[in-house]
Amino acid sequence: MNILHVETGRHLYGGPQQVIYLMTALRELGHDCTLVCPPGSGIDTAAREHGIPVRGLFCAGDLDLPFAYRLAQYIGESKPDIVHCHSRRGADVLGGLAASFADVPAVVSRRVDNTEMRLIAALRYRPFKKVIAISEAIADVLRDRGVEDERIAVIRSAVDADRFANKPDRTGFCRDFGLPDDAFVIAAAGQLIPRKGHRYLLEAVAHLQQSHPSLRLIIFGEGYLGNQLRSQAETIGIDDVVTFAGFREDLDDLMGCFDLFVHPALAEGLGVVTLKAQAAGVAVIGFAAGGLPEAVEHQKTGLLVAPEDVAALQTAIRTLIDDDELRGRYGDAGQKRMQKDFSIATMAVRHVELYESLLDG
Repeated sequence: MNILHVETGRHLYGGPQQVIYLMTALRELGHDCTLVCPPGSGIDTAAREHGIPVRGLFCAGDLDLPFAYRLAQYIGESKPDIVHCHSRRGADVLGGLAASFADVPAVVSRRVDNTEMRLIAALRYRPFKKVIAISEAIADVLRDRGVEDERIAVIRSAVDADRFANKPDRTGFCRDFGLPDDAFVIAAAGQLIPRKGHRYLLEAVAHLQQSHPSLRLIIFGEGYLGNQLRSQAETIGIDDVVTFAGFREDLDDLMGCFDLFVHPALAEGLGVVTLKAQAAGVAVIGFAAGGLPEAVEHQKTGLLVAPEDVAALQTAIRTLIDDDELRGRYGDAGQKRMQKDFSIATMAVRHVELYESLLDG
């Protein structure tokens, strides 16, 4: 098959990284794949590094109709069997429109669990033969917005488990981040925006620092709440405990250095970053929101608590700090589950089956 993928995001966040995983695996299965993306974007660079053919098309957003026209022209020229749009900033709305103009069947991946008006959902997903949800939680949102159940397919995101198999240099990590060798390191990663819930994690850590003086928190990510969160940390007296590390392209390489990973998101499509933590053998704590209960098995690979419940979050963190054996057991179980149920190969095969069902139909 010849599959054309459309991803218009500027940065190599979790979604675009999944596109790279999928396209690389599809090519290994013998399928032809080409990526349409903005020139100079994060995924543009990553795709070229992986030897994936790229067609650069600038997209200014959901209202950039010239992008849809240019994309329709390219689809007509390249004649793919399937157009796969990856939901982000123009790729879904305009990508579906362009595929319709070119009369090529199209699918779209939905990675977020936020709701939208039923009319907008009807217009957004009308051009697509299938809407791929990366979790059952997202599938439920789509059904609630009026997307027909027969047009929804659930294919969960994947993690490159082999990359996390070996433990990294913990001593060098502590030195680079200015941490004492005996530090208990909690990490969190995500955009510094309200729905990621960092403020609740800061409050929980503030209640734990006196009883656990070796505790250190590293927050990876950037966003417009950065200054506000730094101010909060200073106000509640934990600015010497918390490190705001910004966006790090080497975060995957650091995963195995953490003692615990906490993901306090209030809304989450699946929580790919928690898959990576588990693949590295790190126990995870999070809020039971969105698709996170599908990513983390409560009391098996980590602990999930009610969203916005700082006291419960604090208790869960204390439990896994104090119980080395339980934390290790969760970490081992999570690593095995990622290798078994969230492999890139499995994700790719599920996509091939979906593509073929559309072409056969």
